[in-house]
Amino acid sequence: MSAIPETVHLKVGALIFPQMGQADFTGPFEALSRIPNSTFYTIWKDKQPVVDMRNMRIVPDTTITEAPQLDLLLVPGGYGQEKLMEDKEVLAFIRSQAKSARYVFSVCTGALLCGAAGLLHGKRATTHWTALSILPFFGGIACDDRVVVDGKMISAGGVTAGIDGSLVVVALLRDENVAQELQLYMAYDPAPPFNAGHPKKAPVNVLKAVTELASAITEQRTKTARAYRARWDNSGAL
Repeated sequence: MSAIPETVHLKVGALIFPQMGQADFTGPFEALSRIPNSTFYTIWKDKQPVVDMRNMRIVPDTTITEAPQLDLLLVPGGYGQEKLMEDKEVLAFIRSQAKSARYVFSVCTGALLCGAAGLLHGKRATTHWTALSILPFFGGIACDDRVVVDGKMISAGGVTAGIDGSLVVVALLRDENVAQELQLYMAYDPAPPFNAGHPKKAPVNVLKAVTELASAITEQRTKTARAYRARWDNSGAL
């Protein structure tokens, strides 16, 4: 798709949910909410505060039933994603929006929610490194890249990769100049103090500790994905 003229108003929305990873939402929000001539919607089933994994409260301004057709849907991840993998209302919302949206943008394990909604079949995608091996259960082609664009499906890896992904999205929706202006305004010029931000770079003891920390949720996610794949194989549909 080519960049969209700034005269065209864009509707951008993020699905938020209990026990999500707030940075999967707030990182991209910093850029996406600044897209020229756009409106940003923060969406959940109701308008009560949503409590994230670390007890941060975020207040939705739009319900799933109120949400307009979006040009861009952002789907974050976090531990709460697992509880939504068979939530018919949430999955139907993602599917419905995806049909006419210009792009769907997942961050971290938000890709698994998109997978459960049937959006990853035959698509290249990425997610948090602890969940990369799960993507093929949803028909996805796992890519260990920070940001992956495949047609209208855009995915970013774990947590902070959502900022990178959001700037890619801005460049696609408007143009690279707008994305660079936002990057500069955000002073987004990463210089991490340690070289441990990827499994291939992290010290062995650090990788072991983090892998063990995520083992329970990774096991549960794999179990859920296997069940999805079994239903798919048996019926050929969701």
